[in-house]
Amino acid sequence: MRALIDTCIIIDALQDRKPFNSDAQKIFLAVANKHLTGCIAAKSSTDIYYLTHRATHSDKETRKILTKLFLLFEVLDTAGIDCRKAISSSVSDYEDAVMIETAIHSDVDCIVTRNIKDYTQSPVKVYRPSELLNQLMTK
Repeated sequence: MRALIDTCIIIDALQDRKPFNSDAQKIFLAVANKHLTGCIAAKSSTDIYYLTHRATHSDKETRKILTKLFLLFEVLDTAGIDCRKAISSSVSDYEDAVMIETAIHSDVDCIVTRNIKDYTQSPVKVYRPSELLNQLMTK
């Protein structure tokens, strides 16, 4: 299964944000143990850098974290057409609409996010982290 992991899940794991950290870290383990192919959108990398740098206050440390992240997760390109399609999407949150379009064009099986309310119109299956973990356990 290929899953596009939303930025919030990545940050939950990296910054140990309670109460979300446990499931987020389990997703990292599932990816590391090859139970799941984890993907992040290239557009998310700048947000991850920014939020991680705010926590570390070190460009060097933040780049080291991103390097490890890029080794663990597949990085998916967000194309210009994804941005254009997201503009006319029925999804009200533009950033989430871009994520959905990236997922569609990258042919992932699902999107994993805590913010499922903004993904109700997604043609790609959307899971909360706990739902994905349950799905993986039943396989």
